[in-house]
Amino acid sequence: MKAAAALAGWLTALAAVALLYASGEAYWMRLGTVLAVNIALASGWNLIGGMGGYPSFATAGFFGFGAYAGAILQGIGAPMPLAWTGAGLCAAAFALAIGWIVLKLRGHYFAIASLSVVLLLRLVATNWTGLTGGGMGLNLPVLAEDVVFQARLFLLAQAGVASLAVIVAILVARSRLGFALACIRQNETAAGMLGLDTRIAKSVAFALSAAIAGPAGAIYASSVFYIEPGDVFDIQNSVTPIIMTLVGGAGTVTGPILGALIYQVLEQTIWARFVAVHSGVLGASVVLLALFLPRGVLGLRWPRSRVVARREAA
Repeated sequence: MKAAAALAGWLTALAAVALLYASGEAYWMRLGTVLAVNIALASGWNLIGGMGGYPSFATAGFFGFGAYAGAILQGIGAPMPLAWTGAGLCAAAFALAIGWIVLKLRGHYFAIASLSVVLLLRLVATNWTGLTGGGMGLNLPVLAEDVVFQARLFLLAQAGVASLAVIVAILVARSRLGFALACIRQNETAAGMLGLDTRIAKSVAFALSAAIAGPAGAIYASSVFYIEPGDVFDIQNSVTPIIMTLVGGAGTVTGPILGALIYQVLEQTIWARFVAVHSGVLGASVVLLALFLPRGVLGLRWPRSRVVARREAA
């Protein structure tokens, strides 16, 4: 039922993407693109943070890693789709390598270690001038097409990554990996005693999270034509996916989608009405949501109809 609800919701979202594409309005298509990125990052984080219970702050690192990998591949002549795919594979390989080390830690120790990954990658990108351009950043090839064409292209590309993220989440939730992650979230020691290889399960989830964030970063780099370390390794890209997932409902397939939608509506509404202090108002709104909805929107107990109540009583 949960997977069916997620699929139905995502089909609705795809219909909305089609409407945005047909509208030809660059502003609305860019909003749709941002929403698709948020859904992808939140769904990717949910694999390791929601389903596995490991509070990862490495999303910004994977996003930035993918942005630079895609930019470098395009710089040596790779077409955009190939560069985006390569960025996802590179980010996943990096996550497997670094995850084999940091996933030995748990709780706040893991959280700090994952945040350190972001800072380390940012430091490398800033100082490796020959490869990344250092603090001067990297320029990407500029598309010759008009603004509307570019908006449509990157909307479809990011919607494709978001769709992949949702499909992966559904498959994981219904697989042995999802069962292993649920056991790890409840009690990792007991899961190991039952014969589950917890380290491999965590590493795979960590890599899948990176494989989603990497292409999202690469597509973002292609859309802005220029990247620098402070932009793509922004810690906000680690924090907002966590917020969106918690608001919607962590550990569920639908939660990150719903949370991303709620977050973006709040952000746009607050930005329009509180221009000077929008960040503070948005932060306070999110804190209130977290306090009053500790299990997210999907954790609410919706009122049941009398017919359903009578059937259950019978």
